[in-house]
Amino acid sequence: MIEFSAADIAAVTGGTLSESAQKAPSLVVRSATTDSRESRPGGLFIAKPGEATDGHHFVASAFANGAVLALVERIVPNDDGIDFPAVLVPDAVEAMGKLAAEAVRRLRAHSPLTVIGITGSAGKTTTKDVLAQILREEGTTVAPIGSYNGEIGVPLTIFSAEYGTRYLVIEMGATGVGHIEYLTSMVKPDIGIVLCVGSAHAGEFGGVEKIAQAKGELPRSLAADGVAILNGDDARVSAMAEQTQARILFFSEDPTFDRPGSGTVRAENVSLSVEGNPCFTLVLPDGSRHEVRPLLIGRHHVANLLAAASAAHTLGIPGERIASGLCNARAVSRWRMERTDRPDGVTVINDAYNANPESMRAALATLAELGRGRRTWAVLGEMLELGEDSVTAHDALGRVAVRLNISKLLVVGEGAKALHTGAVLEGSWGDEAIFVNDVAEAEAVLASELQPGDLVLVKSSNGAGLRHLGDRLALATESPTAVPASDQGTQVESSESGPTNPGGPSL
Repeated sequence: MIEFSAADIAAVTGGTLSESAQKAPSLVVRSATTDSRESRPGGLFIAKPGEATDGHHFVASAFANGAVLALVERIVPNDDGIDFPAVLVPDAVEAMGKLAAEAVRRLRAHSPLTVIGITGSAGKTTTKDVLAQILREEGTTVAPIGSYNGEIGVPLTIFSAEYGTRYLVIEMGATGVGHIEYLTSMVKPDIGIVLCVGSAHAGEFGGVEKIAQAKGELPRSLAADGVAILNGDDARVSAMAEQTQARILFFSEDPTFDRPGSGTVRAENVSLSVEGNPCFTLVLPDGSRHEVRPLLIGRHHVANLLAAASAAHTLGIPGERIASGLCNARAVSRWRMERTDRPDGVTVINDAYNANPESMRAALATLAELGRGRRTWAVLGEMLELGEDSVTAHDALGRVAVRLNISKLLVVGEGAKALHTGAVLEGSWGDEAIFVNDVAEAEAVLASELQPGDLVLVKSSNGAGLRHLGDRLALATESPTAVPASDQGTQVESSESGPTNPGGPSL
């Protein structure tokens, strides 16, 4: 984090210094966190209220760990009744955003900085991870941890940047119209990537068209000298070309896609390796062609890889280095098509960080493709926040699993029961489709029925909790991916839960 004095923070946020902070207005902070356990010497602790608890309860803990200043909504005294040095503001989250915006302004003033914003109903985190790995070979790059993509996570990402940062990659999620507009006002992106408009969170937004409206806030925010990178294979996304003054670059898997006056980054000859890696020929607007075989698993990653390649091309990176970066890029964020090959011959693919109808279909298609000659298991939990379309969407996916000839469908939880119903109505009336009430029952079924050579996909929304089941299924191996890990950014002390969770899923 670039340095801010207590007086700077008060001025930027419109806050006031506490009595003890007034005695040391030149006090400087060099890091910031919302988790008291992550506080470091010389750091700022942001005591934001939360749904589960209140960060103000942990101010003393933060100072014990080295914090020297707090951003608070009310003064917090120590055991002696003396207030901890603090900047007092009406809204800590809003103040956090103001401080982040000032940090971006100072970073730009210091040295060249390119800010890339990424949004979409699916694929944001993978695209961010791939692009960041390419850019780190070109210059100092800062990108979010996990899925830090909201009003808390974006400022935390910005706070991790230092002077001299060349590329700042920002993942932008939303749970409503106006959220991305708020984030773009904070970071003022130079390049905006829109991946897709899906039906995830349609219940919260009020329909898919509202989701499209929210995603369109990113290209609409771009200046005339910016670049909007749009998915030409998604009609709602490609239509956003009419909503921005920025230059347009499309990406597409369709060889016939063409928009006069706009370039296109293409994937041709797409196939899936026996290990599940999507292989294709990358065709750049300059006409150069490059063979790509990434380490990621699943054909659906082609769009994410094209999006990352498009941004890299826009930044002037040669095609050879872009292709090399795509080939070497790994999924660094947890629970996204994590593959573990157990010693007993069982393969587990844990893709249970997030789920919506589009990503579920893609994961099932990958399972079917990889499972040729093997018995396949789809262990599926609820897709949350689909609103009134939830039953229909789950029912449809149960039918898809049958049509793809998935050997075993294990549906977990009452909220996902329509998946089982759809499979039965489609023709899975034997023991191919199984419904269980909870994760414990699912684990018992798998413990008794898994056989060497089986291929298991575990997928659900984050809140359904199947990701930890996937971890336990993989524990029979010594692979690092099998080690259980807590959700990145989910911190009880700082109330990182609900809509503002920097590590939690948002659209």
